Amino acid sequence: MRKILIPVIFSFLLLNSAAPPESLQVALLKYNGGGDWYANPTSLPNLIRYCNNNLNTSISPEPVTVEVGSAEIYNYPFLHMTGHGNVVFSNQEAKNLRDYLMGGGFLHIDDNYGMDKFIRPQLKKVFPELELIELPFDHPIYHQKYIFESGPPKIHEHDNKAPQGFGMFWEGRLILYYTYETDLGDGWEDFEVHKDSEETRTKALKMGANIIQYVFTQ
Repeated sequence: MRKILIPVIFSFLLLNSAAPPESLQVALLKYNGGGDWYANPTSLPNLIRYCNNNLNTSISPEPVTVEVGSAEIYNYPFLHMTGHGNVVFSNQEAKNLRDYLMGGGFLHIDDNYGMDKFIRPQLKKVFPELELIELPFDHPIYHQKYIFESGPPKIHEHDNKAPQGFGMFWEGRLILYYTYETDLGDGWEDFEVHKDSEETRTKALKMGANIIQYVFTQ
């Protein structure tokens, strides 16, 4: 049976030292179309470790992988999606993701450079009536434990474009956050992968921690 997710059910696990270890799991979203959904393999484990150490969360150290069309997505309140290339949702997958997000789930999409032109049409397939809206810098996602007065940080430079954070809202609730021209996931990776400075990696991890904190406390 599918679990309908209500964020408040999970919020007690955040900032609660009495919560049992590894009470929550987050998931990496696997999709079709040929894009590298598996990019940045060390990013989520590093972000989870950072959140557990700095937010006092109790997230299982290893994320799971779930397919977008699977009922398994309903077991996870937070899905992360990344890649550089093509994304294709079937009609069934689009409906499954729509139902999940309307039911209380949350999706963070991080364009790893090259995904943008593919993911936008697929999101219209999921929510034809909604638009991606750039979040204002005073949105709470930028004002959790860590403050980002100018929105998401710039981690890697590609096209000399400013980093942007977009959202989709359902009945007033932010159900999807899309980071573009930021490369947050690259900044979450092990140092040896991109050899980013400690300052750059910390900025990326702090923004990731804000996303996690926002999702589990709304």
